[in-house]
Amino acid sequence: MAEFEIRRLLDTASVAVRDVRCRGECRHRSGEECVSATHVVFPYRGVYLRHVGSEQSVADANHALLFNAGEGYRVSHPVSGGDASLVLVVAAPLLRELAPAGLLRPRGELGFRRQSVQIDPRAQALVALLRHSLEHGRIESLEAESLALTLVCRTLGPRSAHDGGAGPARRRLVDRVKVLLASDLGRRWSLAEIAAAIGGSAVYLTQAFQQVEGVPLYRYHLRLRLARALDRVADAEDMSALAQDLGFSSHSHFAAAFKQAYGRSPSAFRQSARAKST
Repeated sequence: MAEFEIRRLLDTASVAVRDVRCRGECRHRSGEECVSATHVVFPYRGVYLRHVGSEQSVADANHALLFNAGEGYRVSHPVSGGDASLVLVVAAPLLRELAPAGLLRPRGELGFRRQSVQIDPRAQALVALLRHSLEHGRIESLEAESLALTLVCRTLGPRSAHDGGAGPARRRLVDRVKVLLASDLGRRWSLAEIAAAIGGSAVYLTQAFQQVEGVPLYRYHLRLRLARALDRVADAEDMSALAQDLGFSSHSHFAAAFKQAYGRSPSAFRQSARAKST
């Protein structure tokens, strides 16, 4: 069985959209790979690590990864279960127009200065709507192009600009926390349990996480769980069971958190994802 499954969801002169799923069986670093065009990658299920030189990025649903054409990278999977990402390849002239100058390399071929950027709940919702709509043929090409470019614009804009200035040691520590949280989304973690698993003080972990990610640890974990709900909600018939699977205390707690993050209830989001484009 192939390690990757790639589904072509959209191909136009402006943007290509792919759904890429990986079995994630390689726990150690892969051989070096590279892409032929600059990609913006939105993980929506599972977690993996991308290594570029001495830098490491955690690929989870709270981030978009920026892949530069011709730049070597390696991938490893610290957690079993595989992963899935929505991959966007935007035409170079449009990408230059969408991306802030400070995020792009100053000279030469198109490329990003950073390996990843944070995304907000609205961007997570756009990822899910774009994927669900394209998968089920419920969106026309022009609308899909517009939605994809809106997603890229939001992702590369000021909402992704947080940089707390943390050193490499703190970033690596926080990466370990992120992998731990993603390894069991339905678990109701306590701060003491996280600290014991990582091997550090609860106070230090809390402070380091806030500095590196710009959001409290609990909110980061909540966003991961809600992003998983976005992945599953279009096909979910039992919302109470989905809430339980993701560690929410009740359906009402889940529905309230979902609506606060995405502006609509899980049922309303499912209806919009299933609806025919007009």
